[in-house]
Parts: sequence; structure tokens; C-alpha cells
Amino acid sequence: MTAAVMTAASACGGGSGGDSGGSGDKTKIVFSYWGSDARQKLTEQALKKFEEKNPTIDVEGDFSNWDSYYEKLATKVAANDAPDVMSIEIRGLSEYAGRGALADLAGKVPSADLDQQVLSSGQVDGKQYAIPTGVNAFSMLANPSVLEKAKQKLPDDKSWTWDDWINLAKQVSGSGGNVMGAEYNPNPAWLQIFAAQRGEKFYDGNKIGVSVDTIKAWWNISQQLIQAKAAPEPAKSAELLTAGPEQSLLATNTGAMGMWWSNQLNALSKASGQELSLLRMPKEKGATSAGMFLQPAMYYTGSAKSEHPAEAAKLIDFLVNDPDAASILLSDRGLPTNAKVLAAVKDKLPPVDQRTLAFIDEIKGELSPISAPPKGALQMEDILKRNTDEVLFGKTTPDAGAQKFLSEANAAIAG
Repeated sequence: MTAAVMTAASACGGGSGGDSGGSGDKTKIVFSYWGSDARQKLTEQALKKFEEKNPTIDVEGDFSNWDSYYEKLATKVAANDAPDVMSIEIRGLSEYAGRGALADLAGKVPSADLDQQVLSSGQVDGKQYAIPTGVNAFSMLANPSVLEKAKQKLPDDKSWTWDDWINLAKQVSGSGGNVMGAEYNPNPAWLQIFAAQRGEKFYDGNKIGVSVDTIKAWWNISQQLIQAKAAPEPAKSAELLTAGPEQSLLATNTGAMGMWWSNQLNALSKASGQELSLLRMPKEKGATSAGMFLQPAMYYTGSAKSEHPAEAAKLIDFLVNDPDAASILLSDRGLPTNAKVLAAVKDKLPPVDQRTLAFIDEIKGELSPISAPPKGALQMEDILKRNTDEVLFGKTTPDAGAQKFLSEANAAIAG
């Protein structure tokens, strides 16, 4: 992807994802995004509403599944054919902004009613390249029904530790109910939270700030769970991750606890048919910081080479600032960061999203600020998962694995 974006930065000529064709004098712009079939349907409804309110603009939705999204986007950017409005997650923001692919949206999209701390996370080198779609938090989710069958209770998430989590998972798995206490999620957000509890930053400027000892201690949590048969064997975990959230242990009522983004509560609850609970992440003993953070679910960005920047900005404005858009999209891209929009649609949110909103409101004062990570962050999950697998599968030692992760991760950031 980096090579493709670099090609875009040096390519000649001016490209555009839109044109002035379409019907009559309408201007056409292209909006790229990823997701599920359900998200595609919601987005198409929102784009139709935008076109009704802006009859001189046609929007072409450029939809991809998650696995192919960035490869497709990088190819289009490299060919000077970037969509006018692009969905990007925080890990890709510095990469695309640093290669000159994104437009500075400061003063072009109204942002006074957005959460200013969350808005600032869309800045790179002082420029507002991205507008957050909504927010969520990486959290622990629990299935009270599974816990109850194992004769266990929901933990006190204000005080529980990683040892408490491990012990509770052991109790569930040992209850004879053919269920697992916990399941593994290789998302770097978990390591970021764990490191923060130990006073370390995942990214410390343009390098990884996590120590070898912290990585080893983090891996040890998974190793303890696997050894105690309180979490699946590594091969089974890999299979579950490939299958997606709806096939997770939590969603199929065969697991008691798992870590997911808070905006995934809705899909996981529907799949399980149960009322799942959002919990704070466990803490290291003696930790003064919870380590948790509020993160944009994704961002809307504009192409620096769009021939229709005003129309692109108008679409972004609609998606983040118009209650009509929020009434359709609800929490699909995280809970709205526009306070007025959130107030307008709050009563329309389904009960599960009401609980997500209440949870985020409850923990908001405990959350750390977030900023865009350096370029190379898009590769971090793959690098971390690959090295984690080597350790958990017994192919290397935790010491060697941690050193290898740091070497590969820092090389990715250095480019």
C-alpha cells in the first residue's frame, strides 16, 4: 500500500473521482467505504437522502469489503483516480496524509458542534485532514447468560484485574458446560491499553514505545488462558478470527467474554440473541490509568485531487452534521460526535445502542486522548498477529518474539 501511495504522490497529471457528467448539469462525486451488506444498505439510503437535499449532486457509492478496501483504494490513489470522499481509519490517516493524497478540510466542513478532542485526532501536522464519523471504545464484552449457567457473576469492572479475568475465565471453562471463559483478539488496541496501564505508549513519536517486558507480560495472559483451557487453542482462535464477529464464541453463546469495539455490541447481540454487557477492560495491579481511549470508528476524508472539493465537503458535512443522515446511519459508524445530532437521534437509537451510549458516557472521564499514529500503522495488526502466533504456537520464545515484533514494527514506521 505504501508503494502505491508513494506512486500517487509522484504521478503526473490531475485525477478526480468525480465528473460533471451524469444527468443534465449534475455534478458526480464518488464516495468510497467498506463494511457489511447491512452497512451498504444504510449508506445507500443516506446517499439517496443527500441527493434529495442536493439535487445538483449525484453520489456514486464505491463499496468494498474490509479485506480488499485498502488495496483497492491505494490502487485508485496511485492512478490519480481517487474517490472524492474516502473512508479511512485512524491507522491509515498519517499514511495517506503524508503522501499528499488528502485535502485539508479546515474551514470547509463545519465542525463547531463536534467533540473537539475527537476532532483533533483527525489532524496530522496541524492540518485537519479527516472528520470523525463517530466514536467507540475497545472494551470487554460479557455474556451474562453464559456466566450464569457456569454459576458465575458479572465482575466489578471498576476494580477487576487481569488476574481476575483469567481466574473468572478458568471458572467458566471448568464448569462443565462446554463453553470457554475467554477468546483471543489480536487487535493492537488491547496491547495499547495494557501498555498504558504500565505507563508506556504504544507509539512514542515515530517509534514503538512498548517495552519487551510489557509485550512478554501481555503474551503471558494469553498463554495462561490457553494452558488452563480457559481460551481456545491458537489454531481454533485463528479459525474464529477468520470467520468474523458473528461466528465468535461470544456471538454463538459458547464463550463468556471477549474484547471488541463498543459499536460491535449491536451485531454481536443480534447474533447471540442475548443481552450482552459492556465492561471496562481489566487493569494491571496498581495501575493509575485505565488505558482505555475513545477512538473514531473511522473518518471521512477528501481527495486532494478532487475536481469537486466543494461538493465533497458538502457530503461530509451532511454525513456528520445532518440529523437526517444520523437517523439513517444511527451508530453504524460509531455514536455521532456532533452533540446536537446525537440529541436529535438519541430516542431513535435501539436499546442496545442506548446501552452503548450510557457506557461511553459513564467511562468518558477515564478515557485517554487519542491521536493519529505514524505512517506504517496500517501494517501493525498483521505484524503483531504474526509474531503473537509464532509465540503462542511455540515456534519462538517470548523474548525473541518481542524483539522481532519491535524490529518489524519500527521498520514499518520508518518506511
